[in-house]
Amino acid sequence: MRELERDLPDSAGTKADTTALPRLAIVGRGRMGGAIAAAAERAGLSFTVAGREDAASVLAGAEAALLCVGDDDIATAAEGAAEAVPPLQLVGHTSGATGLDALAAVTTRGAAAFSLHPLQTVPHAQADVTGAPCAVAASTPEAVAFARDLAEALGMRPFEVPEERRAAYHAAAAMASNFLIALQESAAGLLAEAGIEDARELLAPLVLTTAANWAEHGDAALTGPIARGDEATIARHLEALGETAPELLPLYEALAERTRKVAEGR
Repeated sequence: MRELERDLPDSAGTKADTTALPRLAIVGRGRMGGAIAAAAERAGLSFTVAGREDAASVLAGAEAALLCVGDDDIATAAEGAAEAVPPLQLVGHTSGATGLDALAAVTTRGAAAFSLHPLQTVPHAQADVTGAPCAVAASTPEAVAFARDLAEALGMRPFEVPEERRAAYHAAAAMASNFLIALQESAAGLLAEAGIEDARELLAPLVLTTAANWAEHGDAALTGPIARGDEATIARHLEALGETAPELLPLYEALAERTRKVAEGR
């Protein structure tokens, strides 16, 4: 289905030489840690995996470490990793919004910091990150090169994000992914309130086709009553929402205003 196709990288031309990468310790057995470990195994990387409670056992034998832990736990995990510096030389995290300053515990010991954030949803530990764009940042040029090589070896497409713009980058990612789920759940709930069953099954083709059209055409893919200037239809929508799901009125009005701005800017 073209809506679900991804422009995969050329495996022969973009992947780094995995034999040149240092032994990697992956700390964290959750969704991200599992997905990264699965990608590392497919790539033939030299790596070990441990949970936070037994991280010391794998950090001691690694030259690079990737902390796949929650944002609030990065600094604490970095303090544990600092005990293995040296021989540990590179320590990274997988957060999109958190800066490299969260790894201060290892940089003060002489290690370089980096981050690697797959720009895709990772709903479970078996998620495949192959072909996903991957935001990278690092504290030294050498660490940037390592982060890019690691991302490519894992099958992803690295791009750099300025350190001072990380929060804006991650906000964009959340809007494109998390908010999309919330929006579709709102639409599905409205259909259910209208007495229509199988809302997700009915809406999915519309959602997927719309996403594919946006990917191909950008704002030119915008259709519907706002794009046509059909304010009478918008008024009927608002009336129906007021009767059926009044809690969705603020959401609809905010999105309608933003949609008008997009339509005007085309």
